[in-house]
Amino acid sequence: MENPGSSALAAFRLAAYLSLTFALMPVQALLLAARSRAAGRLPVAYHRLCARILGFDVRVRGTPVASEPALFVSNHISYLDITVLGGVTELSFVAKSDVAQWPLFGWLAKLQRTVFVARRAAGVDKERDAIARRLDGGGRLVLFAEGTTGDGNRTRRFKSALFAVAERPLDAAPVAVQPVTIAWTRLDGMPLGRFLRPAVAWYGDMDLAPHLWAVAGLGRIEVEVIFHEPVTLAQVGSRKALAHHCESIISRSLTQALAGRAPAPLPAPAGHVKHPAPLHA
Repeated sequence: MENPGSSALAAFRLAAYLSLTFALMPVQALLLAARSRAAGRLPVAYHRLCARILGFDVRVRGTPVASEPALFVSNHISYLDITVLGGVTELSFVAKSDVAQWPLFGWLAKLQRTVFVARRAAGVDKERDAIARRLDGGGRLVLFAEGTTGDGNRTRRFKSALFAVAERPLDAAPVAVQPVTIAWTRLDGMPLGRFLRPAVAWYGDMDLAPHLWAVAGLGRIEVEVIFHEPVTLAQVGSRKALAHHCESIISRSLTQALAGRAPAPLPAPAGHVKHPAPLHA
C-alpha cells in the first residue's frame, strides 16, 4: 500500500511543478519569438526551481566550459537529467525525435531549442548537419551519447556517429567537448544502492506518469554532476577515439561517485582546452 505521506508530498510537489511550468511556458515562447538573450537564461532559473520543488539536491563538481560552441557529452539515466543539467548552465539538448511528441515534455523541449534527431543509421548525415548548424551559431548542446537511458548503475557503450559534429573547418572555432557525469547517489542522506536506483532511473518499458508521481513522493534525492576536462576532436584524433575518451572518463567517474569516492583527476590530452572564468551555477 502506498504511503499516504508520500502521496500528499507527491501531490504538493507536482502541483507546484505544473503551476510553475504553465506560468513560464508562454513567457519563454515570447522570449524566443523576440530572440531575447533572456530566452537562454530563463530555462536555467526554471530548472533550478523545479529541482528544488522535486526535492533534488544537485552537487556540482568541476566547471562547465563557457566557450561557444560547446558539446557536453553525458551519460543518461532519466528524463530528470534534463532538470538537473538545465539548472547548472545555459544549454540545449539533443533528443530523439519522438520526444517532440510527448505531452508537456515535448513542448518544454521545443521551448529550450532542443535539436531532435531520429538516430537511425540512414539519417546520420542529416542529423549531424542539424547539430552542426546549431553549433555554428554558437550553440551549447548536450549529447546523451548512450542513445538511451540506463539503470544508473553503469554506462552503456557510447555511439560515435554523432561525435562527427566536433569536426570543424580549418577557419572555424573548434568545438570544446566536455564529458559530464550524472550520478544519483543518495535518498534522505542514505546511499541509493543498485536495487533502489531504479526509483529515479527511467528505462526499458517504464511508464512516465507513474514514475514521475513516485519520484515526487520520495524525500531528498542527491545527484552529483561532474564536469571533466574539456577536449577537442583534434586532440584525440578521431570521432571514435573521442567517443571512447568520453565513455572511459564518465564510466570511471560514475563508478567512483556511486561508491562515495571523489574521482581522482585524469590526465588531459596534450594541449587541453583551458577553462575560462568559472560560471556561477
